[in-house]
Amino acid sequence: MHDITAGWLTQDENGYHFVYDENYLERDNASPVSLTLPLQEKPFTSSVLFPFFDGLIPEGWLLDIAEKNWKLDPRDRMGLLLACCKDCIGAVSVHPIIAEEMP
Repeated sequence: MHDITAGWLTQDENGYHFVYDENYLERDNASPVSLTLPLQEKPFTSSVLFPFFDGLIPEGWLLDIAEKNWKLDPRDRMGLLLACCKDCIGAVSVHPIIAEEMP
């Protein structure tokens, strides 16, 4: 969020999980990435990609181009998010996790 790591979005066999970074929560000016994901220490869990993150994925002709150029599965929402949302319009961007970074 604004080039500061706000949290960690992961996917496993149980679904999707989002947790705010501890250092981000301690910031005086910390704000939620979405009104549907308010600031809290407890992780959020969902069986489907959180609507806020899903809404960052392009639609229509732009999605068609991304799917064809990068050979992406349109059902792989996390793959689409990682491929298409590194430089989104707005305050939030999505970057792959480097194993050493995750708490």
